[in-house]
Amino acid sequence: MTDPLHIVGGGMAGAEAAWQAAQMGVQVVIHEMRPKVKTFAHRTGDLAEMVCSNSFRSDDDEQNAVGLLHWEMRAAGGLIMEMADRHRLPAGGALAVDRDPFAQAITKRLLAHPKVSVVWDEVRVLPDYGNWIFATGPLTSTALGEAIAAETGTDALAFFDAIAPIVYFDTIDMSQAWMQSRYDKGETEEERRAYLNCPMTRDQYEAFIDALLAADKTEFHEGETAGYFDGCLPIEVMAERGRETLRHGPMKPVGLTNPHAPDQKPHAVVQLRRDNALGTLYNIVGFQTKMKYGAQTEVLRMIPGLQEAGFARLGGIHRNTFLNSPTLLDAQMRLKSRPNIRFAGQITGVEGYVESAAMGLLAGRMAAAEILGQALPQPPQDSAMGALIHHITGGAEAKTFQPMNVNFGLFRPVDGLKGGRRGRRDRYKAYTDRAKAAWTAWLNQSAREAA
Repeated sequence: MTDPLHIVGGGMAGAEAAWQAAQMGVQVVIHEMRPKVKTFAHRTGDLAEMVCSNSFRSDDDEQNAVGLLHWEMRAAGGLIMEMADRHRLPAGGALAVDRDPFAQAITKRLLAHPKVSVVWDEVRVLPDYGNWIFATGPLTSTALGEAIAAETGTDALAFFDAIAPIVYFDTIDMSQAWMQSRYDKGETEEERRAYLNCPMTRDQYEAFIDALLAADKTEFHEGETAGYFDGCLPIEVMAERGRETLRHGPMKPVGLTNPHAPDQKPHAVVQLRRDNALGTLYNIVGFQTKMKYGAQTEVLRMIPGLQEAGFARLGGIHRNTFLNSPTLLDAQMRLKSRPNIRFAGQITGVEGYVESAAMGLLAGRMAAAEILGQALPQPPQDSAMGALIHHITGGAEAKTFQPMNVNFGLFRPVDGLKGGRRGRRDRYKAYTDRAKAAWTAWLNQSAREAA
């Protein structure tokens, strides 16, 4: 009988790591501190609970790097993608899920697996022996964070992550708002109407920006650093960078026509995306915020259509920790000073649900192969998975290392193709074609090594 694999943290990365290792025949023990130990952002004790958004972003596997990552995870039998597909909601070209049934289904599947058990308790130290994956995510507990810092000899890097408010649909004024995906994107009528849009005139937008800048906001405690991840900036921080920033970001008015006033082009548009299958909850897209609760309701109700909005959840801000992985982890995601310990997910310096789950998928396979005495080949750098793991374990500059979403900038160039905006469609298609071939070959080679 082989030694078990212990996985600390039952989020996206931990759940996927557990599934992959168990499917390879390794006994897995998941250590999850929730609900016994609560966090700022989580509501339940379910595994793979989604807290920031219900979106896995673009599902386009030919022109988008995150869509390619979806494809690779599906090809590898990923549990996260299987359940995301099963519980998906209309979201135009994006993949959004009904978050509670999604997490419940993953929890049920893992608990039913004969190779998986769950211990509902907090791990506070780095074990000296055994096989471990730490996938504790952005909200690693204080005690464990201190243990990691003591082992690495450096402080974990930190930035602040914000979550967006959720609105009750029946409190939205549909005489002002309308349903439409940008550019009517989507294959079905439901997908082409996946987003709820609230238009603003120039005067309304300027007043909104003024209120946003003046609103009471969460202050940082003395000694905390306030570095933000650029892919998840609070709206106030975006507004502080320039009055037009929001209008060219989450509030861009392009690809939309207001049926209530088709001849009037909105100056800005706030979009909301369905957050559950019933369609009773809508998430304000890109509206992560650090405004205090009282200020939030006042400012957000300035948005046309949301004057009487009721909020199922207000936005918030929390501390997010990650390792300086290029200096601390080897190519197998092992802690160099403690090779019995791997890290996976957001704590490694990837950003996003999909990226976190992808690193869990690789860590689970790597750990299982090591336990079983198999020679698992290194993931190909030309795949999305390989590009990400190469970035965090050595490709990034350690001195300036920051959390990173998957993107084509991490990919090696394809010879003979034009650079710049005009050539990007051909270039992106070349990236994804090459990646799919490389990833398929890697999966096949991995299967032969395991046989």
